[in-house]
Amino acid sequence: MTFRMPAEWATHERVWIGFPSFWGHWEAPYEDAQRQIAAFANAVWDGGNGETVHLICGSDDAARFARDLVDPGVKVERRSIGDVWLRDTGCITVMNGGQRLARDFGFNGWGNRFNFDGDQTIGEEMAREAGLAVTACDWILEGGSIDVDGEGQAVTTTDCLLNPNRNPTLDKAAIEDRLARDLGIDRLLWLGDGLANDHTDGHVDNLARYVAPNHLVIPEARDADDPNAAVYADARKRAEDFGCTVTPLPSVGRFEQNGEAVPASYMNFYIGNSTVVVPIYGSRHDDAALAELEPLFPGRKIVGLHADAVLTGGGSFHCSSQQVPV
Repeated sequence: MTFRMPAEWATHERVWIGFPSFWGHWEAPYEDAQRQIAAFANAVWDGGNGETVHLICGSDDAARFARDLVDPGVKVERRSIGDVWLRDTGCITVMNGGQRLARDFGFNGWGNRFNFDGDQTIGEEMAREAGLAVTACDWILEGGSIDVDGEGQAVTTTDCLLNPNRNPTLDKAAIEDRLARDLGIDRLLWLGDGLANDHTDGHVDNLARYVAPNHLVIPEARDADDPNAAVYADARKRAEDFGCTVTPLPSVGRFEQNGEAVPASYMNFYIGNSTVVVPIYGSRHDDAALAELEPLFPGRKIVGLHADAVLTGGGSFHCSSQQVPV
């Protein structure tokens, strides 16, 4: 039997999406972030054509507001959750032949930057609620720090996985061993730095994503002032040297909030059963990114949704979600 973490385009039974639930974590953008996450949930649900969506809320007030914003088919759940980034705090589901198994990794608030009640326990809680056998893994790993092609290949960044604020005693070889043991990853592409000012220390789901086995999309700078031009070029070279097919997509370009360039990225898309939901930012490259992504996902609708308010919390749609394969 093959032991693998499935690719995101494999059919999903459900997806968990975190809903902004505490004004103090967001302040002024709070309600706009809630509305943008709700629009994301509705797009993935797709009127019942997509997958079952569980919108996870951390307060009663947030749950009441969420129910006003989402389609009736979206399941709104009240759980103990601090931050919305279930890609990192939730469990990861692997397949062992026809059996689904949940892996619950350690989480330390992205190198002890942000520690909220519930974020260390929500992964196991969700796994058990879904009826999955869950194994606690003995090291720190965030789901946004890797992406997989479903055939044993994964991509990550040294910026994140080798950062001493996660697993200071683990070197490359040790991390590769654990990824093979826990997720069935036997070929690992190491990229270098992540995007500028990314407080996750360079999560790869802002930089490079699989769209097919051994096939990555990576942004390219189409503006002279793009703060990540060198990062994109280096990532593409490493991927091609590794033997991957690479399709370039436009970068968002320089995007600022509060006078600082922030890691806005079209790569933070979510591949649902019927839709691919792509964060957009009012950039002149939005339309091109959606159009160039469309032929890579035949049979799925490409949906662009504004995510500028969500980005103020440090991530986007992919970061807020964690899928469970059928």
